Amino acid sequence: MPDGAQLDMVTFSLNGSNVTVPEGWTIWEAANGRGLVIPHLCHKPAPGYRPDGNCRACMVEVEGERVLVASCIRPVADGMKVVTDSARAEKSRKMVMELLAADQPEKRHDASAHFWDMAALNGVSESRFPKVAPAMVPLLDDSHVAMRVNLDACIHCNLCVRACREVQVNDVIGMAGRGREAEIVFDMNDPMGASSCVACGECVQACPTGALMPATVLDDAQVGDSKDYDREVDSICPYCGVGCQLSFKIKDNKIKYVEGLNGPANENRLCVKGRFGFDYIDHKHRLTKPLIRRDNAPAKGLNVDPSEL
Repeated sequence: MPDGAQLDMVTFSLNGSNVTVPEGWTIWEAANGRGLVIPHLCHKPAPGYRPDGNCRACMVEVEGERVLVASCIRPVADGMKVVTDSARAEKSRKMVMELLAADQPEKRHDASAHFWDMAALNGVSESRFPKVAPAMVPLLDDSHVAMRVNLDACIHCNLCVRACREVQVNDVIGMAGRGREAEIVFDMNDPMGASSCVACGECVQACPTGALMPATVLDDAQVGDSKDYDREVDSICPYCGVGCQLSFKIKDNKIKYVEGLNGPANENRLCVKGRFGFDYIDHKHRLTKPLIRRDNAPAKGLNVDPSEL
């Protein structure tokens, strides 16, 4: 749209207050712009991600309509009256979270996963529904050197599919099967490490449950905490000249993992080097002293202390 172009605006009622937003905005966007957080799982408010409306965790009530609507995909309209905190809408969202929580593993792969933040927002900490049969629980896929796949925490939100197919345009991740047999697969149901995955890690950054996580965050029991770090350091990826912005998560003065930031060059996205290529910093083979080329230098290229020259 050219600079200075006139925007068409829409006025509607949100929880009893009139709100004016640009035409085409969804109910979720309008609410979020006023600081009202509607629970969401399959929706990721980040560049490149389209709302999908499949998890039904963001349901709200629209006056005059028979059924609840998914706020992440429903555009606002003039005169629309939306209620996000009605008993009907809150009960529906809570039921959705309970059903999804029923299949979550007892030991959370990511103690700080977005899923549990949304569950807490709905007042859900556990589920009254029976868990999935043990024979149906997917096994660990640790075939990839940088990422771990624990699909026992997967809720089929399809965020990883959209991250791979639409955001990074690699088209490695998809859905296979029907009904209870449905699952996330890589290529033709290959192990992640044997697939055509380019290890950009966009799926890891998008996953809301901890089903896909950096290997450095998890212990041998596949348990970790993505928020367990001492500080964040925003920086620019040093590998090439694109200028991708990223955030280093630092624990005990070591890089625990890396996430992309919404910079003009990368819009949260990173390549394999930018996301996973920082283990050299603490590698035992890293040179910490200059190598001096001279006749009496130590054999095999050992590090030389300049004070010895």
